[in-house]
Amino acid sequence: MDYSEEEAHETARSLEMAIYYVYLLKKGPNWSPDETPELEALQEAHLANIRRLRDEGKLVLNGPLLDSFQLSGEIRGIGVTTAKSLVEAQEWLSTDPMVKVGHLVFELHTWMVPKGILP
Repeated sequence: MDYSEEEAHETARSLEMAIYYVYLLKKGPNWSPDETPELEALQEAHLANIRRLRDEGKLVLNGPLLDSFQLSGEIRGIGVTTAKSLVEAQEWLSTDPMVKVGHLVFELHTWMVPKGILP
């Protein structure tokens, strides 16, 4: 069965739940653990983009997974968006400079939670 955004939202409404879009930031095809001036600048641009999305009210929660950094894990961070659709969430996350160059990729999921649990 294919995913239906309309059905997901209808189910959430009928259960008095809310839908958010959760993402996992993962190592991309151009991942490198090296610490270079170029990657440091890219990291600053990545963080600036996250701050912008947060300031615009598009991110509820986000941050790195510290065990992933210590263990060199595949998943680098997670977050929750306030997007109204999967497509909108994809558009927002695609603005990340690390994603644009393939250093990171994102995996996106529709998440249903009780209304009022998140802002």
